[in-house]
Amino acid sequence: MHSFLYRANVLLSFAITILGVVCAIASFTDNFNNPTPHAQVKVLNINWFQKQPNGNDEVSMTLNISADLQSLFTWNTKQVFVFLAAEYETPKNAVNQISLWDGIIPSKEHAKFWTHTSNKYRFIDQGSNLRGKEFNLTMHWHIMPKTGKMIADKIVIPGYKLPAEYR
Repeated sequence: MHSFLYRANVLLSFAITILGVVCAIASFTDNFNNPTPHAQVKVLNINWFQKQPNGNDEVSMTLNISADLQSLFTWNTKQVFVFLAAEYETPKNAVNQISLWDGIIPSKEHAKFWTHTSNKYRFIDQGSNLRGKEFNLTMHWHIMPKTGKMIADKIVIPGYKLPAEYR
């Protein structure tokens, strides 16, 4: 009575509807996850702090970064992008944010880590505003789900200060 193409269309439509419902449920269940990530960053050394020929300040630091981000992972998490940023104020800009280090965490097993590194990206300020400057280190993360919206959050670690003189 019904042709093969009609039956295939009904089956495909039903399968796509069920897949959409399952994806919506997976996305909805992420709202019940209350993650409690922990991060600690220590500045071990200021390797150099100098004024570039063009007048900008540049800083190189040695960092110890340890974090436990396992609570960010649910059954709907594909991966987590994490980055460490230095944040400070200048007379020109209320918020200056410079990425120092980043990484992609592919699974819960890799979400508890410790690394000893220099800043991966250059810490440069446009101008000579960094001498004696207080700054915060902020661990940001973006949870990339298998389905649904991406979730972003951060931990602010205050209390860092750059030297008053160039080295």
